[in-house]
Amino acid sequence: MKIKDLLIRFILGGTAVMFSYIVTIISPWKILSGIFAAFPAVMITAILMVGIASGSMNAAKIAKGSVFGMIGGVICVTTVWLGLIISNNWLFSVMLGLFCWLGSSILVSNLKERMKGIGIREKS
Repeated sequence: MKIKDLLIRFILGGTAVMFSYIVTIISPWKILSGIFAAFPAVMITAILMVGIASGSMNAAKIAKGSVFGMIGGVICVTTVWLGLIISNNWLFSVMLGLFCWLGSSILVSNLKERMKGIGIREKS
């Protein structure tokens, strides 16, 4: 990996995270803060960098794969929210949410591959 690529990722991703944090701090509406906390800075940066380095086809593959992570993100948020309601322990809830995010993302990816294998085609 080139230093230029790392620098671009750091600047783009860091700027997005910083902007999200600033919105969280200054926003009088806490729901808006939560929406910006879920900003997909890493996905946007990854697609941009792969597109620059390897072209649109590879960037499209990264974008498709990010769908699995976003589905996992919904599972993560739900798990953390329920964990906080049940246990009132934020550390436990976050760790459980991250575990569920990774597990559900892999599960959705595997299910898609199996559906592809039995002949269920996706629409292009």
